[in-house]
Amino acid sequence: MKQLLIAATAFAAVLSLQVQARDAQEIYNKTCVACHAAGAAGAPKAHDAAAWKPRLEKGMPALLTSAKNGTGAMPPKGLCMDCTDAEFTALIKLMSTAK
Repeated sequence: MKQLLIAATAFAAVLSLQVQARDAQEIYNKTCVACHAAGAAGAPKAHDAAAWKPRLEKGMPALLTSAKNGTGAMPPKGLCMDCTDAEFTALIKLMSTAK
């Protein structure tokens, strides 16, 4: 029984190291850049505060819902099928902030 407890603890430790929050810029570069860099199919361009302003006025819960369910030409979850709500929120903040 003691060996099982030690093995389970070791497994949990390894698993916790693998489940780390991903960087919003990294996710953007892999999944969002294709449309949001150029404004393809009506997507608001990343870092274009004016394009994001009317969307931000709807509030983060509405933007999060749009990201998860899709909007316009954007399919549900865009190209980030495994993104969490926290990651989508970070992506929205990243893209909507002027550089």
